[in-house]
Amino acid sequence: MPPAFLEALAAVRRASCRREIHLQEIPAPARLAPYALALSADVYERVARRTASPAESAPPAHAEELATGRFVLLHDPAGSALWDGTFRIVTYIRARMESEMGNDTMLGSVAWTWLLDALNESGADYRQAGGTATRVLSESYGTLEHRNETIDIELRASWTPGDHDISTHLEAWADMVCTFAGLPPLPSGVTALPHRRLS
Repeated sequence: MPPAFLEALAAVRRASCRREIHLQEIPAPARLAPYALALSADVYERVARRTASPAESAPPAHAEELATGRFVLLHDPAGSALWDGTFRIVTYIRARMESEMGNDTMLGSVAWTWLLDALNESGADYRQAGGTATRVLSESYGTLEHRNETIDIELRASWTPGDHDISTHLEAWADMVCTFAGLPPLPSGVTALPHRRLS
């Protein structure tokens, strides 16, 4: 692997994300760039556990998913005019919103602002950011008509990191997933400890 990509991978391993988020590596897309890394992220509602084994990494089957996402790091040593660099970060976040907030026509703008604020507050160096926010309304009929309508917000975004310190980008994005899940921000001065499961 190119030294620049190895450096970026080392930065990913150094990232310190909030303990509420479950991060794991998943197969990366093979056609977007010569080198890639992909991570999935999930935030679940806190539920009581009967056991607290350190080896237990998956949430209980009855835990409600609050938000989910994907973080993909792409690297092309030859560079890309579209990326304006040799690296590109591509992300996706989806969460269910309360109907009052989900019906707000400004929700897409708010979601995009959350992302930019997270990147800026983390000190991430980035450029060429772009994205699409989508509200998805689901209504049920027939034998499922007893279900309430739901509204999901989806944010697809990408940007070019200004350096190889991808840890700040991953941390900012993980904070975004937690924001989508409705978790309050960490108090000022509190550092999130790396954690892969809920306690």
